[in-house]
Amino acid sequence: MLRPFLEQLGYRVSVARTLGEARSALRAQPPTDGVLLDLHLPDGSGLDFLRDLRKQGETTRMPVLVLTAEGEDRILREVHRLGAALVTKPFSPTKLCHRITMMFGDADPETEGDAPR
Repeated sequence: MLRPFLEQLGYRVSVARTLGEARSALRAQPPTDGVLLDLHLPDGSGLDFLRDLRKQGETTRMPVLVLTAEGEDRILREVHRLGAALVTKPFSPTKLCHRITMMFGDADPETEGDAPR
């Protein structure tokens, strides 16, 4: 659903629907610059995947934006502790795209809430 919005902004988007696909995408070329991650995946925990990312040298500081309907404080605190940004569902695709452009330094923080350019 978000792919067209992000591609319109000039981002190259790869979609991984499972943890296995996500791990493969991280090994692909060109290298992955950032991750939009759901915590609840069909084959495992996105939170465990985020923990694994933070343990690996090349992905320790990779920008990660977690998109979730999760409301448990303990889990949300863990996401923040691991250095990921957080957007909860439901969300506005426009605002989410703006958060992504900010994450990569492609947007002016003064225009938060405005449509990204």
